[in-house]
Amino acid sequence: MTSTASAPRGSADPLDTAYDVALLDLDGTVYLSGAAIPGAPEALRKADAAGMRLAYVTNNAFRTPAAIAELLTGFGVPATPSDVVTSAQAAARLLAERLPAGAPVLVVGGNGLRTALRERGLRPVTNAAVHPQAVVQGYSPDVDYSLLAEGGIAVAAGALFVASNADLTLPSSRGNQPGNGSFMQVIATATGVKPLVAGKPEPPLHNESVLRTGAKHPLVVGDRLDTDIESAVRVDADSLLVLTGVTSPAEAVLAPPEQRPTYVAEDLSGLLEPHPAVTIDDGEFGCVGWTARLNGNQLELTGDGRRIDGLRALCAAAWSADSCQLTEESVRPAIQRLTAAR
Repeated sequence: MTSTASAPRGSADPLDTAYDVALLDLDGTVYLSGAAIPGAPEALRKADAAGMRLAYVTNNAFRTPAAIAELLTGFGVPATPSDVVTSAQAAARLLAERLPAGAPVLVVGGNGLRTALRERGLRPVTNAAVHPQAVVQGYSPDVDYSLLAEGGIAVAAGALFVASNADLTLPSSRGNQPGNGSFMQVIATATGVKPLVAGKPEPPLHNESVLRTGAKHPLVVGDRLDTDIESAVRVDADSLLVLTGVTSPAEAVLAPPEQRPTYVAEDLSGLLEPHPAVTIDDGEFGCVGWTARLNGNQLELTGDGRRIDGLRALCAAAWSADSCQLTEESVRPAIQRLTAAR
């Protein structure tokens, strides 16, 4: 199946029985700013009980899998270290495929990267004077100028440059904060060298997740169009967008083809239920009480019901059109109508 969508797909079966593995994003999907998203632990326990394997796939390279699993179990989420796949692990595999065993790698990041490198037989270092063969960068709140400078010196001297991920922001309860993609630009700008990127939306992290879980029919689950959903589209996997993180209903409606999810849901409870199909009749897109249509370059919505079903209808109508003809302004009245019906 392909995840490139002209309309959100329906599923007669609950997603936790239609797919063997859920490849779950963490920040904005399972938790936010150190607290579980309401309802997420319960939904994941039910999906686990239904036989779906849960794998936690994160672009955050700071924490180790053991630390992430401990955090998740503290929320009541079923998780072991082997269920966690990080961009640090994907970056370490990418490096191990290119460097000899024992090669020194300068780490601009935290323990998650250092642990992943050691597991792949590479030697983490922090000083450019030892002539590292590569520099790997990942988010850490402890990264300071001196470490960025060491990384820049090593890359300028010819070291391979790898980034765990290129997320410009991290979601938090206070709003979006700078992510590794923003910090990465310091070294990239200073040296003129673009890094190889391991994390979403690039394929290495997805491939690492499939290898570690043995997934045959995985479902990518996340809150970000430009990482979670685009990563699924790039590898032709199905995806579920949840609205608990950075993506708003308007952004879902305006998603370009390379960032359109297979399914949309308010939150992780979307794993536990069938998804209604969108009907199409003479330019009208219907979903459980709602009807969306295009009137010129204006998106219109009528009807009533659950917000998520109205969003499915709106996405179908918008995605059927030439994306250039729709703007935030032209979809605003329909989104306001949808929001009023919560």
